[in-house]
Amino acid sequence: MWGHVGCGGDSVKNETVAYRIVVVCTGNICRSPMLEFLLREAFDREGLGDQVEVDSAGISAEESGNPADKRTIAALQRHGHADWGAGAHRARRIERSWLSERDLILAADSGHLHSLQRMAGEDADHIRTIRSFDPVAVEARTLDVDDPWYGFSERAFDQTYDELTAAVPGIVSFVKDALAERGTR
Repeated sequence: MWGHVGCGGDSVKNETVAYRIVVVCTGNICRSPMLEFLLREAFDREGLGDQVEVDSAGISAEESGNPADKRTIAALQRHGHADWGAGAHRARRIERSWLSERDLILAADSGHLHSLQRMAGEDADHIRTIRSFDPVAVEARTLDVDDPWYGFSERAFDQTYDELTAAVPGIVSFVKDALAERGTR
């Protein structure tokens, strides 16, 4: 299991971490925990796991306290992510204070993006959609990650997995550049 904090943890700023990311979807049980764990894995692979903290939250408190959707867990397992710490995840709602405590806020879709931008006010430059890091999605102007919860099928969760994994290299590259600019990489 990964040795990271943030998996449903508190919002206290960790001063030892150089870069902090929060992934946001509706209820924090499907898209955001899936990308949270995909990014943790990617940053670990790049040797940046101790410099980058990734956690997730929802716009809504509707699912607060619930674990990741079992279909999210199944999709990650189908794609080779066998032990990614799912048992520790508990859905939570994003708090306004986190907007200034995170370096990058990744919104699952345009509705989340607008909600987060309204919450942040003038300090919203670090809020982006997940798929804005996927050049193919940018070119196709399809920046929303489909919500698999309504799909009721493995195929819907696999589609979400594909959309998220396509964005991971761009997010990792963006963070690497930010760390290099700060002189922490």
